[in-house]
Amino acid sequence: MSDFATNYKQELLNAIEAIPLDRVQTAIAWIGQALDEGRQIFTCGNGGSASTASHFICDMVKGASYNREKRFRMMALTDSLPTITAYSNDVSYDVVFVEQLRNFACPGDILVSISGSGNSPNVLRAVEYANSIGVKTIGLTGRDGGQLGKLSQLEINVGHPHMGRIEDGHMIVCHMIAYYFMEQAGGACGC
Repeated sequence: MSDFATNYKQELLNAIEAIPLDRVQTAIAWIGQALDEGRQIFTCGNGGSASTASHFICDMVKGASYNREKRFRMMALTDSLPTITAYSNDVSYDVVFVEQLRNFACPGDILVSISGSGNSPNVLRAVEYANSIGVKTIGLTGRDGGQLGKLSQLEINVGHPHMGRIEDGHMIVCHMIAYYFMEQAGGACGC
């Protein structure tokens, strides 16, 4: 068992080491600009990526906004279970994110899409739509980036084959962004 844990840790460290920090810094700049301009930021993903999307929103809406004059306007498209199940049942699971964007997104907003494979159809539809209306798109991808890497205006790739380590890396990227705003950008709560 100890060999497994040691190997997992080493492979995770390798995955983290390959995260393109210049792209994380660009994402921070885009998100800071969105805050300054009062833009909305959306996230989406499936499975573990949905959890990461929701966790990221929580960190930003609470941790990076509490006791601040300017607050983040963010929502996870993964969090409205009634809306997701209605579209899944009545239309198609492929549209669960894009149809929500049609209600809320405006040019200049940001969509952060998370997909380890980079090939989730519902995520891809959301990014295609976002690009078409002038929303900035950030894709957190794994492996070779899949189609999401090609569609995203800014790709942050965790180029590792193991889904667990990809998801670990995505959470670390989200924490890099969130904790920048909590700790470096004058946030009152570095919780």
